[in-house]
Amino acid sequence: MTPPVKLAVLGAGLIGKRHIKHVLDEPTAELVAIVDPSPVGEAIASEVGVKWFSTFAEMVAAARPDGVIIATPNQIHVRNGFEAVEAGIPALIEKPIVDDIAAGEKLVEMAEARGVPLLTGHHRRHNPMMQKAKQIIESGKLGRILVVNAMFWLFKPEEYFDTSWRRERGAGPVFLNLIHDIDNLRYLFGDITAVQALESNAVRGNAVEETAVILIEFKNGILGTASVSDSVVAPWSWEMTTGENPAYPKTEEACYMIGGTHGSLSVPSLSMWSNPAKRSWMEPFECHRAKVENEDPLVPQIRQLCRVIRGEDAPLVSGREGLDTLKVIDAVKRSAAAGKRISLT
Repeated sequence: MTPPVKLAVLGAGLIGKRHIKHVLDEPTAELVAIVDPSPVGEAIASEVGVKWFSTFAEMVAAARPDGVIIATPNQIHVRNGFEAVEAGIPALIEKPIVDDIAAGEKLVEMAEARGVPLLTGHHRRHNPMMQKAKQIIESGKLGRILVVNAMFWLFKPEEYFDTSWRRERGAGPVFLNLIHDIDNLRYLFGDITAVQALESNAVRGNAVEETAVILIEFKNGILGTASVSDSVVAPWSWEMTTGENPAYPKTEEACYMIGGTHGSLSVPSLSMWSNPAKRSWMEPFECHRAKVENEDPLVPQIRQLCRVIRGEDAPLVSGREGLDTLKVIDAVKRSAAAGKRISLT
């Protein structure tokens, strides 16, 4: 049998704890270390029976792993990423891969030049439902895709904003939440070439946006809209419709609607709507719902990381892909600030 891939997790916060659990449960992986300077990190390492280190350098000197999962705070991703690449250790970096585009370019270029696999933790691409949606789109069943609409509408309670940084620029739903949806859209439809956005903070009046509406142009000619708000009570978001995270109540609504010349698709239900005979607004519809097995996408993401480390697979979400998604979000923010269309080409 192939020996398990030795993995270390950097960061023992909320997402780090989930990664730790999944690595422990994954037969193809072995958790060998937790790197976190806090007493919490040390306690978790002791609890699960693995080595604990306060820094990346200490870990590499004492117990070099085959790969690392970087789940540290966003502002530390770049530093940890450079440490991994310089050590020649493949790394899965939680989204956003960096908090600075220029530094991200340097990190990705260094990893590519040295041949060190770099993956971005946009785990939703690993969701079996998303992969099925991509299969349906690429099968041609919907005809030529012309338009997509994505929604992230929900209400974050007032106590959420008791933490001061959540009221400041850069902490709004565009950076924290829409980035997931933009990555999903790029996975389904390819590169985005231009955006035009408007933002509002009309309800809370904080420095950060609470609502944004974006027009999206894809390289292949598809047009899209995305709207995001953390100030409306509504069921139309990935969180509320997919059941991916049990912390949120699940509804039977849609968060994405995809329109083609021969049919349309709603996500996450994977309901395909079409005319059984002649295509016409006067004709009746038929609806078929694709079947797919549910699975926490963090699990196949870890399995794929192990395959990448063993040289059996290419990253589903490379460092370059993660950076390109972040560039779209950056363009959205620049468009809203300037009040004009921003091209990414």
